[in-house]
Amino acid sequence: MNLVLMGLPGAGKGTQAEKIVGKYNIPHISTGDMFRGAIKEGTELGLQAKAFMDKGELVPDDVTIGIVRERLSKEDCKNGFLLDGFPRTVAQAEALDSMLFDLGKKIDYVINIDVDQSILMERLTGRRICKNCGATYHLVFNPPAKEGICDRCGGELYQRADDNAETVQNRLDVNIQQAKPLFHFYEEKGYLRNINGQQDIDVVFADIEKLLGGLNE
Repeated sequence: MNLVLMGLPGAGKGTQAEKIVGKYNIPHISTGDMFRGAIKEGTELGLQAKAFMDKGELVPDDVTIGIVRERLSKEDCKNGFLLDGFPRTVAQAEALDSMLFDLGKKIDYVINIDVDQSILMERLTGRRICKNCGATYHLVFNPPAKEGICDRCGGELYQRADDNAETVQNRLDVNIQQAKPLFHFYEEKGYLRNINGQQDIDVVFADIEKLLGGLNE
């Protein structure tokens, strides 16, 4: 099965990716891992990507697409893959379709873990971290026994600057604007499947299993 996984920050994409990879034994391919792998192997494209990353610049599409092509051509992708963090644009999605066609493959599903913005805000702004030992809490889902105090060491809990409401809202807005054309592209292709990410983690995965079960029939 050849899958693309999508979801806004806080949707629980990472958790579901782990479960999919564990159950179906396909490689989890994230953009960051691909770049790191290509750089470590010293491939020509890896070195090109490193030059941009070292300058703090975005890696251009042609280099990214080349690295994806190299990765998807490897033996461990023979029976499928789970792409995470790629494609991010319609141009990348079109290039992915083209390269998969060349490899004799196609995307089966684009799985979007769908969660309301208000719930994402609650999830992302509720995190608190202990200044002393680094333990992580959540005001709603995993609160400390005593407000503002770490259960483990008694240290003071704080909110990271990038977890405040304004920063989180901005991050969500940017991600939504970026994802909209991609959702439309995959909807028109008939690949997009929305999974309700507001349920319990295991229920979300059960819905994904139900969807993927049809691929083996």
